[in-house]
Amino acid sequence: MKEETILTSQTEAAVTAVHRAGSVVDQPQPSSEVLLDHILTSLADDKAEDIVQIDLRGKTAIGDFMVIASGRSTRQVSAMADKLVERLKRDFGRVARIEGKDTGDWVLIDTGDVIVHIFRPEVREFYQLEKMWLPAEGDGKNN
Repeated sequence: MKEETILTSQTEAAVTAVHRAGSVVDQPQPSSEVLLDHILTSLADDKAEDIVQIDLRGKTAIGDFMVIASGRSTRQVSAMADKLVERLKRDFGRVARIEGKDTGDWVLIDTGDVIVHIFRPEVREFYQLEKMWLPAEGDGKNN
């Protein structure tokens, strides 16, 4: 009986500590548009090149927006990704998933509502990701 009381009080203390330590759980989440603006600002501040935003609403369930940008080197691509993830956590309490940061050729950041791809220019040209999501020129569809 005494052991149960100790475990219960430890569990309650842990839950209280989590709620006090930043209140990430209770923090209101930004709209996808606010998140997109924050991401675009972060990338622009870090000198990303050829930033493209693609509205995915109504096209797929993977997210509301996709952002594609380039960095001049593997070091810049990795640094921009690191800073973006840090800013999202600091400003919104949002933990983003990140893939490819170690190589720095193509980094994918999944924020939930906005998917971010940061490429080196050569890699971006090779995959031409924009062509898969943007309407072809002259097809009459507006984006």
